[in-house]
Amino acid sequence: MIDDDLAAALRQFAARIAALDPPGSPTVVEVTVGGTPVALTGSAARALVEAALAYHDPRDRGACDHCGSRRLDDNFLCADCRQPSGVFGQLIRERAARYEGPPPALDA
Repeated sequence: MIDDDLAAALRQFAARIAALDPPGSPTVVEVTVGGTPVALTGSAARALVEAALAYHDPRDRGACDHCGSRRLDDNFLCADCRQPSGVFGQLIRERAARYEGPPPALDA
């Protein structure tokens, strides 16, 4: 299923770019996805490279301040060292440093 979707998306991408090429522009790259070849002209290949380089994965939240891992979750907690990262992590550490424990129990 993913192979079919990828091949279809690449074919559509290549066709959109190739429509702007001069007639008879040669294929310079052929990508095979799940046995399906997709021909790319030079301009389609360049456009694919630019698109890949410009892509930003929405899951990428930067590197952990502690271990350098790139696996920060939605709360900026590192999946590898489990430390909070960034400004959020700094605030948590500052609060934790000032924490004196629960207040003493009042005897009634």
